[in-house]
Amino acid sequence: MKGMYSKKPILHKTIAISGSTGGLGQALCEHIAALGGNIIMLDRNKEKAAFLAARIKEKYPDTVTEYYPLDLEDFESVKQATNRLTEHVPDYIILNAGAYSIPRHKTALGYDNVFQINYLSPYYIARRLLPEIEGRGGRIVAVGSIAHNYSKTDEDDIDFSKRTRASRVYGNAKRRLMFSLFALDSKSITVTHPGITLTGITAHYPKLIFAIIKHPMKVIFMSPKKASKCILEGLFSETHGNEWIGPRFFGIWGRPKKTALTTCTSDEQKRISRLSDTLFEQLNS
Repeated sequence: MKGMYSKKPILHKTIAISGSTGGLGQALCEHIAALGGNIIMLDRNKEKAAFLAARIKEKYPDTVTEYYPLDLEDFESVKQATNRLTEHVPDYIILNAGAYSIPRHKTALGYDNVFQINYLSPYYIARRLLPEIEGRGGRIVAVGSIAHNYSKTDEDDIDFSKRTRASRVYGNAKRRLMFSLFALDSKSITVTHPGITLTGITAHYPKLIFAIIKHPMKVIFMSPKKASKCILEGLFSETHGNEWIGPRFFGIWGRPKKTALTTCTSDEQKRISRLSDTLFEQLNS
């Protein structure tokens, strides 16, 4: 699959990016600005967003940046940001924000916060914005994860609040996000993944252990700048069925490549889709 970056189809287009101040988010903003796109930063940290916007403006003076507050753990924040996006519809949305090994608690909606951050809130945003994005001929790019392989969904514990292993809790949320979006069968949705890279989401080990492994990780895995190209490719490439875009070698290294996923049975995907429809109707009522 050849990239289309040289054709600059996003010149003067507006791309909204959640988690814009994280490692992958910053790299995506830099790539998009270099391609002539404008950016809506969807982020919970106003100060970091302002610093990033200033840095981009200095390097790419023609880039227009905006900031919309978004905290995926706070559904009121999610609704407010989504309402603003429906009033000022971007050409593309990258659902990049996520959280892995963080202190866990129940949100105001009654769900595990990791579940809400990585699945429920981004799914709600995608469903709300999909008709408008389709109408503009744009695309919603969702960032999945190879961690979806670590879990099979459990209808008796949908948010994995009874589980403690971070990889499975996170993997369950990403699995639900990915396969619920696949089930929508829209040409305007692409699922991507960056493989493994050194960002805040992978810096979850104890400080001493992380101090030891972070340098080998930089050597072994792609940098956020390189890994983010797999996500960026989602803006330009249409996928079909349960296809996603990620690094071509073992899902960890290399240029972006489309791959068909066979990690979820049709029955499980139907269950995921039915629950997603129900939750969206409840949240959107």
